[in-house]
Amino acid sequence: MVAVAAIALGACGSSKKAATGAASTAAGAAGGKKIGVALILKTLSNPFFVSMQKSAEKHAAEVGVELKVSAGTKDGDDATQIAAIENAVSAGYKGILITPSTDAVVPAITKARAAGLLVIALDTPPNPASSVDITYATDNREAGKLIGQWTAGKLAGGKAVIAMLDLFSDKVVSVDTDRDQGFLEGMGIAIPDKTKNGSEAASGKYTGGKGGDYEVACHVPTNGATPDGKTAMETCLSKNPNINVVYTINEPAAVGADQALKAGGKKAIIVSVDGGCKPGLEAVKSGVIGATSQQYPGDMASKGIDAIVTLAKGGAKPAVSPGLAFFNTGVKLVTDTKVDGVTNISVADGEKICWG
Repeated sequence: MVAVAAIALGACGSSKKAATGAASTAAGAAGGKKIGVALILKTLSNPFFVSMQKSAEKHAAEVGVELKVSAGTKDGDDATQIAAIENAVSAGYKGILITPSTDAVVPAITKARAAGLLVIALDTPPNPASSVDITYATDNREAGKLIGQWTAGKLAGGKAVIAMLDLFSDKVVSVDTDRDQGFLEGMGIAIPDKTKNGSEAASGKYTGGKGGDYEVACHVPTNGATPDGKTAMETCLSKNPNINVVYTINEPAAVGADQALKAGGKKAIIVSVDGGCKPGLEAVKSGVIGATSQQYPGDMASKGIDAIVTLAKGGAKPAVSPGLAFFNTGVKLVTDTKVDGVTNISVADGEKICWG
């Protein structure tokens, strides 16, 4: 279901001093009237985006922003996002916060900016990055590298028969390619073509950890969802029943993969990205997921709102992180199984800062 609602907003976790200053700025920017901002998410079926919505609601109230939330029916539903962008322009909002489902939303974003709206991307940098005023996101390639390095170390020289449970097969999205390719790079597997998934050699040597042989059994889409993750894992096992490593685009997909493995009487190292309290760290604690890269959607949401308030007042555009086309909100590897040369935090520590 598409969720579109004006939000009655609550409190926020930012510092009281910063929030008070931002609230004054917001009120001043609109002559006492709240700044209207549209938050357009990929979906509200994923705990990551639900957490982002809640953080945005809380922070918007703190700084005097009126927030309207909408979302696609599923990950990849760019048509609904485009309609929401157009609605924000028609409604006269000052800004848009968007987690782009695909780059198909870029022309609509361009039109919105031409109409005078400020547009901030969250979680997924658009292509080109200059399509928006700034992006707040995880360095997804680094997130992939962390779980790849951990997997290579965990294998201790053993052969890796790898299932790659990606996001899409019919769309190219940076979060998908960056996590997929980052994982393989972390394993020590070369990526000839960084514009798409699946360009690596189907078999060869990985150089991470102690190094060893590898074989990529499959690249199958999951749409970032548990049922599709289960189906994707079943497809991969039908191609190669010897899979012992499973990369997953996110934790809901990882849970689905585990269901398929258990149903088939199989075991494998499963790694993922997100770091939510549920199902993520819960699954790491129980041993379903070996390690996950934790990201911080609340920081993305609050920083995005603050950027719109600042830009609406004529302030300077925030700077991107060095060497990146976006502002990196950070990532940490969470696992209770340490491997040499890879920095991690424990599940207990991850639970102190998790979301969802």
